[in-house]
Amino acid sequence: MAYVHGYSERETRRLYEQAEILEEILHTETAYPAASRVLEAGCGVGAQTRLLLKRSPDAVFTCIDISEKSLATAKRLKEQAGFANVAFRQENIHRLSFTDETFDHIFVCFVLEHLDDPVAALRELKRVIKKGGTITVIEGDHGSCFWHPETSESVAAWYGLITAQRAIGHDPNIGRRLTPLLTEAGFQLQTCVPAWLYADRLKPALRDGMVNHIIVPMVQSAEQQILMDNLVPKNVYQKGIADLSHVDEIDEGTFFYTWFKAVAKKG
Repeated sequence: MAYVHGYSERETRRLYEQAEILEEILHTETAYPAASRVLEAGCGVGAQTRLLLKRSPDAVFTCIDISEKSLATAKRLKEQAGFANVAFRQENIHRLSFTDETFDHIFVCFVLEHLDDPVAALRELKRVIKKGGTITVIEGDHGSCFWHPETSESVAAWYGLITAQRAIGHDPNIGRRLTPLLTEAGFQLQTCVPAWLYADRLKPALRDGMVNHIIVPMVQSAEQQILMDNLVPKNVYQKGIADLSHVDEIDEGTFFYTWFKAVAKKG
């Protein structure tokens, strides 16, 4: 499966840092009862797994991903305390090996945006949820991202990432589509709410985290594709990265982004 961000060590670090920075924004009210069987679909390197366990230490988690490399990283978490109730295994989200109605709940975070057919994946996930069980889906919306000061170069660099992701058939703005996607897949939608982040000089740690530990590394992860495919001229791209970083270096710098979090039920 094509993944616009790749599987570098820097990307792994970004995913862990991103999860920690956004925990209170994205994981509020996400908790599962003791002994409930939860499938984390698309666990990657286990960045979200750590937070799921922190908030639901007595649930039983099965965490799957298609990437052997990511799973090798995630499995190292088993060496840490508190991971006794977690199993990592390689699975294709479109063709799961589990029997029907295996899980009480499913958690999906930053996965649908990287799939060729998100509705087909949601239907397959629906198959393995017990009747009355829930699915929680969190996705970003790159089209909601803006900052100040904005330069033509910083916008070009950011949209270079968006174009690169679209070029491989994936949707970087998928957050705004969660309601129709879940409905098309046959789920009964319970809630779908935006989770937004705004940071300025009054929240320096949050602004630094969002700009320098999430957004800039995210764009840089697709640098090779952006430049090789001539999506953005190299000099424009380089200045754009510098301009994005500059947002966190000046008093007037501000940053905004929106995610969407949906909870749906299998009827």
